[in-house]
Amino acid sequence: MPDDVILQTVPLGLHWPTIDPFLFCAHHDDHYPAGNAQLGPDASLEGRNIGSDFEGIDGWRMYHGSVVPGFPQHPHRGFETITYVRVGICDHSDSLGAIARFGEGDVQWLTAGSGIVHSEMMPLRNQSQPNPLELFQIWLNLPAADKMCDPSFTMLWTEHVPKIRRIDTDGRLVEVVVIAGAFGETGPLTPPSDSWASKDSADVAVWHLHLDPGTSLELPPTRSAETIRSLYVFDGDGVQIGDTHLGCDTGSVLRSTESTPLHSSGGADCLVLQGRPIGEPVVQQGPFVMNDEAGLRQTFIDYQRTGFGGWPWPVDGPVHAADRKRFAVHPDGRVEEPIEANTAPT
Repeated sequence: MPDDVILQTVPLGLHWPTIDPFLFCAHHDDHYPAGNAQLGPDASLEGRNIGSDFEGIDGWRMYHGSVVPGFPQHPHRGFETITYVRVGICDHSDSLGAIARFGEGDVQWLTAGSGIVHSEMMPLRNQSQPNPLELFQIWLNLPAADKMCDPSFTMLWTEHVPKIRRIDTDGRLVEVVVIAGAFGETGPLTPPSDSWASKDSADVAVWHLHLDPGTSLELPPTRSAETIRSLYVFDGDGVQIGDTHLGCDTGSVLRSTESTPLHSSGGADCLVLQGRPIGEPVVQQGPFVMNDEAGLRQTFIDYQRTGFGGWPWPVDGPVHAADRKRFAVHPDGRVEEPIEANTAPT
């Protein structure tokens, strides 16, 4: 392994720095208290900037929610959101008439394409115990040829997401959750057809790595020297690459044309984002990502004129019944209900 495998390191906060083809990654880790009858926190909201609460008072945030934490209706165009809910539940509603509840390891892959409005709310279903939530939202850009594709979403239920699990003779676990991109011989579920990740040459990967204390894992080489790989250590003691220790809340860019061995003395969880850059101009304003100013101006005109389908729901941040299990209803009426690992609140 070359000595210069680590090309750059940065500290991590709520929002992580990313590199083309990724636009954004947010790590939401909130220690919510017990919920109330409205599925919001059973706690005072005094002192919070309701409507834009990102301070993390008492270890949790309301974000743009006023009763239930979350992100009420807001538009997107020109990219994709990959939402991986490691702990807790997220409720989705959108301008196409679709709804979903997912979490506890599920992934929603939403292709905004030509435009969609959606809400993402975090209902606190348990009224007798805390409601921890941990999720990652990753923004993956779309190339110009696909920016105006039809909006859609794909559910990657945790029961079907490939996982590589290795337990040694001492009972220590190493696990790779393969959200996108093959890890060695283990391939992912099929990404949306319009996604940059659907192109084999794009070499896109999203992996969650878990290493118990005292374990090691080898990252396979990228297929192209153009591929950029970022490793984010978000929990645990950190990982060792050669002589360098990457502690918790550290992001790094790795040279990855050769296998990269990781070792963790104290245990670690990491997220890997990699891909070959799209290499096109990016002009962004908030939730709209286009290739030039003209495209951005047209996006505002289109949104003002059409509302990207309008908002069919009676409130800006709908939530589903507390006892409803994970499910998805797609715009065409197709229903998905994963059978295993469903748990209702107590």
